[in-house]
Amino acid sequence: MNYLETINTPSDIKNMSVPELNTLAKEIRTAILNRVSQTGGHVGPNLGAVEIIIALHYVFNSPTDKFIFDVSHQSYAHKILTGRKYGFLNKEYFNQISGYTNPQESEHDLFMVGHTSTSISLACGVAKARDFAKRNENVIALIGDGSLGGGEALEGLNFASELNSNLIIIINDNEMSIAENHGGLYKNLRLLRETKGTAQNNMFKAWGLDYQYISDGHNIETLIQTFKQIKNINNPIVLHIHTTKGKGFSFAEKNKEYWHYQMPFNLQTGESTFQYSTGENYNTLTVNYLTQKVKQNKNIVVLTAGTPGALGFSPEKRLEMGKNLIDVGIMEEHAVAMCSGLAKNGTKPIFWVLSPFVQRTYDQLSHDLALNNNPAVILVSWNGIMGNDATHLGTFDISMMSNIPNLICLAPTSKEEYFAMLEWAITCQSHPVVIRVPSMVFSSSAPVDIDYDNLNQFQTIQTGNTIAICALGSFLPLGYQVLEKLRKRQINATLINPRFYSGIDTHLLNNLKENHKLIVTLEDGELDGGFGEKISRFYGSSNMKVLNFGAKKEFTDRIPLEKLYEKYHLTPDLIVQDIFTTLKE
Repeated sequence: MNYLETINTPSDIKNMSVPELNTLAKEIRTAILNRVSQTGGHVGPNLGAVEIIIALHYVFNSPTDKFIFDVSHQSYAHKILTGRKYGFLNKEYFNQISGYTNPQESEHDLFMVGHTSTSISLACGVAKARDFAKRNENVIALIGDGSLGGGEALEGLNFASELNSNLIIIINDNEMSIAENHGGLYKNLRLLRETKGTAQNNMFKAWGLDYQYISDGHNIETLIQTFKQIKNINNPIVLHIHTTKGKGFSFAEKNKEYWHYQMPFNLQTGESTFQYSTGENYNTLTVNYLTQKVKQNKNIVVLTAGTPGALGFSPEKRLEMGKNLIDVGIMEEHAVAMCSGLAKNGTKPIFWVLSPFVQRTYDQLSHDLALNNNPAVILVSWNGIMGNDATHLGTFDISMMSNIPNLICLAPTSKEEYFAMLEWAITCQSHPVVIRVPSMVFSSSAPVDIDYDNLNQFQTIQTGNTIAICALGSFLPLGYQVLEKLRKRQINATLINPRFYSGIDTHLLNNLKENHKLIVTLEDGELDGGFGEKISRFYGSSNMKVLNFGAKKEFTDRIPLEKLYEKYHLTPDLIVQDIFTTLKE
């Protein structure tokens, strides 16, 4: 019997037998693989949490009882059991279901979550609000061991110990983060696994939390029995459950890091069916550059926050880098502060981070690093306007980072300029330097500077009149396209490569007043607080008109990139149309 056909709400599983639930678990794994093999997605963590999710919905009563997922990498089975199985079974509905929890999809999803280490703090707030309202529902946070090392998770655990009411913290321990785990916390988790939870050295008990351990997180009968025992508990408890990442899919069980997230693949062979670009990419170029650099200079240290694979550091490359590559785990805040300490004590740190996650480091960037003006290097990848879900957008890093004093922010336009900037940044001893890594490799034969000591000095690529196009970083090719369209309409415009987005070239901007009427800024990020606004503010008291093109201040959710470009008028035709409309005003 296909049990999944009969499951539309969590209540539909409550009268099923354990053998039937085990069969259901297999069907759910098949549904998950059906979707991710065609769309891509988080394979390993979702396959490993299936039995936990089934048992949770069997014992507890969502949405009255509150389930709060950390990162949402374990939420696929939850979505299937809460009325969204169509998004895993039928290809025509795949795009209707996000890869993360989303309250707009279902009342069973409490938060939109796609970042790590947040669930316990969120659950503490939910539990405290319940207590104020004098209700008695269960509040359950489900967090993976990889997320547990993040600062917010530890802060949440610290507060949870003071709750004198129901809070159930489930730790899904599959012995992995995205890559391998790092840090002393994981030594204690290993000890607890090895002693089946009986070790006296127990960090959770040291925090004053109740604790139970389940050695087989795929035994539905044990999970149900344990959940029934702790249901309606009147104090906070940690339930430590050992699972297998990628459970039920041999490829994912054997290569857990590779199968954490995968693009579309063949179910039978495990081979990718996604057409990757065969050209150059900045991951490979940067990894090769840094690998050679640390061989030449052992004083250079590269840091990543739990995402070495996403940046191109394969296990082989990590071995080649040796001690000069430090993976701190999913702890971006710690990475930035550690960079400041490394730089202060004579080492040259390079922290390579993804834009959707750099926003978690604001205080460390501002206070620990920039205030102390320590010369670290930060590379920001996965940036710009993109069609990702709302929790993984790359549009905010310009406005966030460019307005911090002492932080020098550079936006290269080509491969040659990128490596010239990186070479300079490594030698720079006067300031911390941010480099916004372009997404597409654009090679240019134009000469590039190797010295950026003259801060905020823009580069004029072509001199013209009437209109100046200031195209930042990866949008320089768009600037060239606009330039050509204006030429066809008998306008010889000026094209500028700003290079810096943490400041402006006041000398150049003043000179443009002589024979220009309009300045156009193009940036691959949010307009509010962004680079273009600096230009607009400079010309605010003059007669110069300014048009800023970039993203609106909004959370977009899985909107195709071409639609966003059209919405934001980031196409050559729409930009030129706006230019002529403005000139007529």
